[in-house]
Amino acid sequence: MTGHPQPPAPGGSGPPGIGTGTAPSVVLDTNVVLDLFVFKDDAATLLHAALQCGSLRWIATSGMRVELARVLGYPQIAPRLAFYELQAADVLAAFDRFACPVEAAPRAPVRCADADDQVFIDLAVAHRCPLLSKDRAVLSMKRRLAPLGVWAGPALTPATFRPD
Repeated sequence: MTGHPQPPAPGGSGPPGIGTGTAPSVVLDTNVVLDLFVFKDDAATLLHAALQCGSLRWIATSGMRVELARVLGYPQIAPRLAFYELQAADVLAAFDRFACPVEAAPRAPVRCADADDQVFIDLAVAHRCPLLSKDRAVLSMKRRLAPLGVWAGPALTPATFRPD
């Protein structure tokens, strides 16, 4: 596991700024969460660093955590968990450590072709914040989401929070 960012040890106070409302918010879809805490995707390095130092506030609902738990049980995920010597509970603990819980959002005025992704869109629209997703159905909505205050993309970049 060397070379990959790890969440802080359990029992700490968590990243500064998380939950205080001082850092910009972001919504992460389940695949990005897997990239962050299971697959150790290099594209998630900047995101992990921003969450750790509290310069970014990841907002999520209890339903998003339930979906992550369900996905962690998929047979294709088990080998990756084993490779990184992780259990589903480790990933859920990282979710709990870094995600700032918020209430589910009302339906956004735009609809996603993939109903499973609608919850992420709804939350990003309600909070007018970036949505990190690699899902084709979400990314195809970039132009419709932009006027609603949502930047959608596959990874955090230094320009993600820079106004156009």
